Amino acid sequence: MRVPGPIDLQVNGFLGIDFSSPDLSEESFAKACRELLRQGTAAFTPTLITSPPDVYSHNLPLIARVMEQPEFRGRLLGLHLEGPFISPEPGAVGIHNPKWVLKPTIPFLDQLIEWAEEKVKLLTIAADAEGAEELTRYAVSRGITVSLGHQMASEDQLDRLARAGASALTHLGNAVPNLLHRHHNPIWAGLAADNLDAMIITDGHHLPPSVLKTIIRAKGVSRVSVVSDSSPIAGLPPGRYRLWDSDVVLEESGLLHDPQKGYLAGSSATMLKCMNYLASLNLLELDELLKLGFYNPLRLIKVDPESIKPDSSLNFDEGRFWVM
Repeated sequence: MRVPGPIDLQVNGFLGIDFSSPDLSEESFAKACRELLRQGTAAFTPTLITSPPDVYSHNLPLIARVMEQPEFRGRLLGLHLEGPFISPEPGAVGIHNPKWVLKPTIPFLDQLIEWAEEKVKLLTIAADAEGAEELTRYAVSRGITVSLGHQMASEDQLDRLARAGASALTHLGNAVPNLLHRHHNPIWAGLAADNLDAMIITDGHHLPPSVLKTIIRAKGVSRVSVVSDSSPIAGLPPGRYRLWDSDVVLEESGLLHDPQKGYLAGSSATMLKCMNYLASLNLLELDELLKLGFYNPLRLIKVDPESIKPDSSLNFDEGRFWVM
């Protein structure tokens, strides 16, 4: 059966090519995009993590130029800025460098939008950051979807940001400290936030099946989107690598982590692998899987499904997606 290929709202790089690297070139970025699309992702939003200003000023216009190339129209849907307006606290900051975390300010967001040639589609910020509410209202007024993550936000803070226009939670269940208050923590608060969709990483390492099942049941099938959180290490063989100022290890199992800090370092999976892992759990029917992998992400960033290139499809047979 032919079905739409998945939409990925969080791709940090692929095949050793880091979208947040100061050495990124148009050629290397295009190469990573071509290969990722060849491996089953229908369309995606290239993602930059928290970076110094000179990286933004170099990479954002570079990516914007490549997005205009005919081969990527209907496949590269806009930019996802995961930071720099996140929490610098250990655990919440994840593998992002806290040195480059900034308090939310409209002037710097305006600068990011200008560098990106108006192509910012998704912005991840921390709901507990000073100025987050004002920034959210402004970003939404510019047509940007605001998602909340890398934070230690309370229920009240999430509610205030939702009322300001935020509409999602970035990789719910991750980017928090390993130890949390048993009741008052961003995961429970996020599950209870009825006006916020959940993005979840279904690579088999970021969230156990019981948590995936709980999030999907709490939010409902219409309010959950799968993301890969694909790291620049994705597509490379197991081994030790240097990534974002950290020494990380890619295990044979596909687990990518920083053993010194005790945190994951993004995912080594493509969206095809994420969708097949989710399908293997037998939690959802095919039409529900397509909502989580295709329709919900597009709705979240306000993109018409008809605008996706018609050749970006997969086969589905015996409970598994595969490239045609």
